[in-house]
Parts: sequence; structure tokens; C-alpha cells
Amino acid sequence: MKFHLKTSLAIALASMALAGGVHAQSSMSSSGNSMYSPGSTYIGFNAGQSNYRLNGGVGGFSNEQRKTAYSLYGGGYFNDYFGVELGYSDFGRINRAGGQTKADAFSVSLIGKLPLAPSFNLLGRVGTSYSRTDVSANALSGITSGGKTDLGLSYGIGAEYAINTQLSGVLQYDEYNLKYAGGNRDRINTTSVGLRYKF
Repeated sequence: MKFHLKTSLAIALASMALAGGVHAQSSMSSSGNSMYSPGSTYIGFNAGQSNYRLNGGVGGFSNEQRKTAYSLYGGGYFNDYFGVELGYSDFGRINRAGGQTKADAFSVSLIGKLPLAPSFNLLGRVGTSYSRTDVSANALSGITSGGKTDLGLSYGIGAEYAINTQLSGVLQYDEYNLKYAGGNRDRINTTSVGLRYKF
């Protein structure tokens, strides 16, 4: 999927959640059909796979694309549909261009949820990430070595199922826009599963 399409999906999901909040009947919240009440907070941990989507340069050097990734995050809701989330993601270290490439990011996101059932939510988030990348590469590969920090767009979509009143399982797809040494900018996406604990 193209970058603008995925961005549109995240925005559309947030818009759907807003529309649901405007038109939802008051009985929905009072009957307990939302697993989060306004002011509730949560922490979560996800693990899965990252996709660096980077070229390996020239010279036939190895070029891994995928690695184990994990994220630790926490957030809270201002109302039944919107909130804010802080998170840290480690995308792992891949062998590439005769060296290694690694990246991680700290994120601040506006989050939205669309309850489809008492125990099931669709999720969306859009925000900014402070990313760090570090590349070491063989000079013959044509890949620039060095470290880089940058602010970039991040967004994601997902689904959440309540296991009980405090614990839920999540499935999440996220994408991050990162900058690398030499000025190149590219995206990392992650697909992960995890658990959230609600306070």
C-alpha cells in the first residue's frame, strides 16, 4: 500500500471514531459497552516483526529486511473515543551492505477508538516520532554510514479484544518515517501483537 493510502486509513479511522462519538446514544456508555471510560489510562507491550524496506547497495552484500521488533507504550483517553499515547519502539538490527543498520523511535500520538462490540475496538493513531538510525556499511556498497536523528510522521491501525475488565489483547500495524545518514528518508513498518493493562 502506498504512503498516502495508509495515512488516509488512519485519518479515516479517527474520523469514524469521532462520528461514532457524535451520534452514539448515551445509553451505550452507561451500559458499559466501552472498555475504557473517560480518564482511564493503560500501559502496553507489543512484539512482532519490522520491515526496513531498504536497499542493500551494490556488490552483492547481504541485505536483511525483517527483524524482531517490540514496543512499550502508555496512554489515556479524554473521552469515550479519543486520547493521547506515548511510546518507544525498537525495530531491531539488520545485516545490510557489509555492515549493520538499526533504528528506534519515541512517539507521541493522538489515538482514536471505534467500539464495535462491548469487548472489541478498532484502533487508530497518528502522531510524530523522534527517531534514531545508525548505519555501518562497507564503503564499496555505496551506502552512507553514520547516525541520524529526526522528527517524522508515524501512524497505525489495529484491533483490540478485551480479555477481562483490565486486560486486552491487541493486533497492530504501524508505520514510521525515518531519516538515515546521507539524507535518505524511508519507512519502517511493524506488525505486532501484544497486551494492554488498563488502570
